[in-house]
Amino acid sequence: MASMKEIRSHIKGVDDIMKITNAMYLISSTKVRKARKNLEATTPYFNKMQETILDILDHTGDEFEHKYFDERAEIPEGEQKTGVIVITGDKGLCGAYNHNVIKKTDELLKDNPKLKLFVVGSVGRAYFTRKGYDVDQEFLYAAQDPTFVRARNIAEQMVDMFNNRELDEVFIIYTKMVNSMSSEPQTMSVLPLKRSIIEKRVEGEYTSYASFSPSPEAVMDMIVPNYVKGIVFGALVQSFCSEQNARMLAMQSATDSAKDIISDLTLSYNRARQGAITQEITEIAAGANAQKKNE
Repeated sequence: MASMKEIRSHIKGVDDIMKITNAMYLISSTKVRKARKNLEATTPYFNKMQETILDILDHTGDEFEHKYFDERAEIPEGEQKTGVIVITGDKGLCGAYNHNVIKKTDELLKDNPKLKLFVVGSVGRAYFTRKGYDVDQEFLYAAQDPTFVRARNIAEQMVDMFNNRELDEVFIIYTKMVNSMSSEPQTMSVLPLKRSIIEKRVEGEYTSYASFSPSPEAVMDMIVPNYVKGIVFGALVQSFCSEQNARMLAMQSATDSAKDIISDLTLSYNRARQGAITQEITEIAAGANAQKKNE
């Protein structure tokens, strides 16, 4: 059985760890609230972007063609250049958050090992670089505190590469926060745009009666890059919220486990202390009895 000194030392160590996990829980909860507030503030703007794109498609009819809707059917299957934006975290201690995103990306890579990866977050970048995949080494973005400026830079790079035919299609893998208790990795098509997908994303009613100046094509040229920025920003914030929420749950679980360990250790300490006191009393009584016999 461990001595009282060892048990006290163990209790102190666990208590120090519990203070750290509890502090991390509080920090993550604050970050989640801030990030979700930013997302809610910008969502109406990007929803309107989607509605406007659908307005243009309905106004111009099925014959409307545009570079951002070009699926490049002339390129043989398997030879298209595909880029994937993968959003992971910058650190661990967040349950299976990073593992789930990496696993989903690995599934895509099995079918197409020539994918070009654009990885947000240190964990994913280190993993895929170590595995020898084609990771853009200049795409160095942190996952912490997503901003619209960062989303704009990422989106502009993807749009430029699509327009220059360096990429024929772009996807994004991120983590969607389903509710406060769960989240799941998602794969979303970014470019080229597809009418069926946009129709699914648009919520509520929209007007199909509109005029566009100077032309629907010119309006689409301006709107689509901003729409892509909205997709990237939303994915960054959703992933960040999911990461912090996963860290909250992990730290809460760790804190609860620490409390249970401290409770068990305290019980062991009290038993050891009681045993020591009983041993001292027994020794004193034995000494007193020996003294009486000597008298």
